[in-house]
Amino acid sequence: MRRMMRRCPACRIYTLKQECPRCNGATHDPHPPRFSPDDRYARYRIAERYRKIGEDGDDSSRSG
Repeated sequence: MRRMMRRCPACRIYTLKQECPRCNGATHDPHPPRFSPDDRYARYRIAERYRKIGEDGDDSSRSG
């Protein structure tokens, strides 16, 4: 099995574990998903992003 680096958002340290060794918080993959022109799920990700923006009332993802 291939192991990937993971990052704790609270401590900002990198580890290979699912749980942070320093704060015991959940770790996440720090890299974006690979781009594919045949992306079948792009429509759902974009809809989810706009749904979250509507809930927050703040559009910090757009600049200008």
